[in-house]
Amino acid sequence: MMLAAITVAAFTGWTSHTLHSYFSLAVLALAAATSRMKAKFPGINGNMSVNLPFLLIAVANLSAAESALITCVSAVVQCWPRKNASLNRPQMAFNLSMMVFATASASLIFHSGWLNHLQWNSNTFALILATCILFLGQTVPVSGIVAISEGKSTAHTWQRLALLSFPHYVVGAGITSMVLAVNSHLGWKLALAVFPVMYGIHRSYKLNFTAMADNMRSELLVKAAGVGA
Repeated sequence: MMLAAITVAAFTGWTSHTLHSYFSLAVLALAAATSRMKAKFPGINGNMSVNLPFLLIAVANLSAAESALITCVSAVVQCWPRKNASLNRPQMAFNLSMMVFATASASLIFHSGWLNHLQWNSNTFALILATCILFLGQTVPVSGIVAISEGKSTAHTWQRLALLSFPHYVVGAGITSMVLAVNSHLGWKLALAVFPVMYGIHRSYKLNFTAMADNMRSELLVKAAGVGA
């Protein structure tokens, strides 16, 4: 995972030259802030932060190098331990590499030259393709490492993770498409308006995932009681 991330990041640094100072700084700050807004997946040893729309905004509006840099900062903030907790360096390295690889790959696809030669190409199609790349680039490696560490089936773990997280990617793509549509009018200031929306989504996910986890624990207790009887 680290080798793949280094390779893609080096390529993006070589091919990216355009800088967007104010826009990139605004997206960086908001992506880092929302990285701490996490909801734990029920039944899976992992969590989801609501920084996805800002990563997609970076993919669609900024250079691949800027997207990779924003993702690096977001990943570090997301994985940084809370007070009195120790830093898990292997986990940090894996998550950082996974997120950089996925975001940089999505950015390269979105801005690839061959898409411009397609007669039916549009920003919407490019965004859908980039979202799919980001979705697979994040969920597949996480499912693999969770399955290995817990001795579970990779396919079953990915299926559950995909079902839980897929709506989040759809919402993220929808928000990003709206940003693309009005970006020429509001520019980087539009990213500020997305923040309260993502906070509301974070609270919704946290409540729903907590309720699902409570239901799963209740079912396990009922089954255990039945076996004991």
